[in-house]
Amino acid sequence: MNFIGIDLGTSSVKIILTDEKMNIIRQVSKAYPLDFSEDGKSEQNPADWWNAVKEGLSELTSDTVGNDIAGIGVGGQMHGLVMLDENDNILRPAILWNDTRTSRETDYLNNEIGKENLQKLTGNIAFAGFTATKILWVKENEPENFARCAKICLPKDYINFMLTGVFATDVSDASGTLLFDVENRCWSDEMLDICAITRDMLPTVYESYEPIGRVKPELGFGDNITVCAGAGDNAAAAIGTSTIFDGQCNISLGTSGTVFIPTDKYVKTDNPALHSFCHANGKYHLMGCILSAASANKWLVESVFDTEDYNKNTVELNPDTASKQVYFMPYLAGERCPHNDADIRGAFIGLSLNTERTDLQTALFEGVSFAIKDCVSLIPNGIKKATVCGGGTKSRLWMEILSNVLATDISVIKNEGPALGGAILSARATGLNPKIENDILYTVNPNKKLVDIYKSKYKKFKKLYPALKDFYKEENI
Repeated sequence: MNFIGIDLGTSSVKIILTDEKMNIIRQVSKAYPLDFSEDGKSEQNPADWWNAVKEGLSELTSDTVGNDIAGIGVGGQMHGLVMLDENDNILRPAILWNDTRTSRETDYLNNEIGKENLQKLTGNIAFAGFTATKILWVKENEPENFARCAKICLPKDYINFMLTGVFATDVSDASGTLLFDVENRCWSDEMLDICAITRDMLPTVYESYEPIGRVKPELGFGDNITVCAGAGDNAAAAIGTSTIFDGQCNISLGTSGTVFIPTDKYVKTDNPALHSFCHANGKYHLMGCILSAASANKWLVESVFDTEDYNKNTVELNPDTASKQVYFMPYLAGERCPHNDADIRGAFIGLSLNTERTDLQTALFEGVSFAIKDCVSLIPNGIKKATVCGGGTKSRLWMEILSNVLATDISVIKNEGPALGGAILSARATGLNPKIENDILYTVNPNKKLVDIYKSKYKKFKKLYPALKDFYKEENI
């Protein structure tokens, strides 16, 4: 038997075909457009996702291998708002996780409904990226669309709906909506009332590894293919990286950056900047999320340096290069953890006539690493070591900086992220329990001199946000 894992990302969908041992047989990737034509706006047409998925599946199942497919699992970008009318037609483009136009709605939920009340109902507070804030934004700004809305779902759930005709979601993705009671793994009726929606507008909730239906035969991808509920991209990636045991830590440096800590039991965090979500393994996890990680590096290299050579402006890490006093605030799309500030923006600090491109590149790696440290510092009992995955791991310099900023060993692992996690979950849905061992590409150990330098630089970095946060508020622009 073979399995398919789908990673529905922000810029493209990646689809892999595996065997029962989760060895990858082949893979395809299909890109689709992203609309960020206005400041704070980030939208996509769900039809583009579905067309890309159909094309990718057609390529993977174009020969006899397709007849052997037993399951499909989807991991996808979280928090996005997909709205359908009573005939299941798309009402408007999906509002994505990194759309920051919901500052007013976020403030309303946190300040008028109250953070303590929100935590009691959902386990979390409101962030601009969460689905509930988007629902309120549509209600306020597009009342006609809100009135016509019959179904609300998340991006990967729209793909599952198109594959099976079943309206379903999973606990990990639902956790990021702020409509979900994370501790009790069910929708919160109180939050539905606050957002003026009804339970029948929302999908049925499953555990990530549970089967929800079968692929519709008329799609032509194969007969009797089981589709599991799937998972949000971070939980799916954690399954793919075997980050499933209490106290482990996986750091992902993709478009965004995340610090993912599995927990056996539900944890109510003292600092609400950390998310407390359901894990795809039937348990829970804590997560800190920064909005710009590898995407910030892509911006610097391609848009500022005007090159696609990502190593062109890197240097050897030593006490001299680490001691340079150039700082980067990586808030290009606002920030989630720990600041929960949709208005803040990025900045280079400490530029002089002697500043070179290599200084900017190093400062960017440091700034994102400091932001990751902001998340790690909120984790109860900290971390002892971490695995790291995502596009950022292609830079050895970045990994060395991260290890010294966190003062811990980090191991870079080879994995296929949410796509592999989706394939594993689909195998679970068919009764298999594949054992995954991730290949460690290399491990970086911190250097005491560099740790001390970065400890001092981090203290200065911590002063930048308080100094600049008011500068970016709307009333001051």
